[in-house]
Amino acid sequence: MTSISLEPLTRQMAIDAIAAYQTYISPRKGFACPHRILHNGESCSTYIKGLLGEESLMSAIKLSHQRFKACATASQTLKATSSSGCIVVPCCLPI
Repeated sequence: MTSISLEPLTRQMAIDAIAAYQTYISPRKGFACPHRILHNGESCSTYIKGLLGEESLMSAIKLSHQRFKACATASQTLKATSSSGCIVVPCCLPI
């Protein structure tokens, strides 16, 4: 019996969902990824979309949890150093 892996389909569906989020939701949500702001790099969604294209699904999930934790830390750092009184919202909820 031949087994069919659903991983490529699952990864592609996740990539497509992130692309839709970046196109339709992210520009309208009113805040930016704290990790990107603090480190002048990729947003979490761009980073994770790249992971899904390069890593196994399980590896991408593990690395995304680490990134979301780093994003939450970046948010706290930005809040502590902000003099404008603006609230920086992390791109993820605390994990």
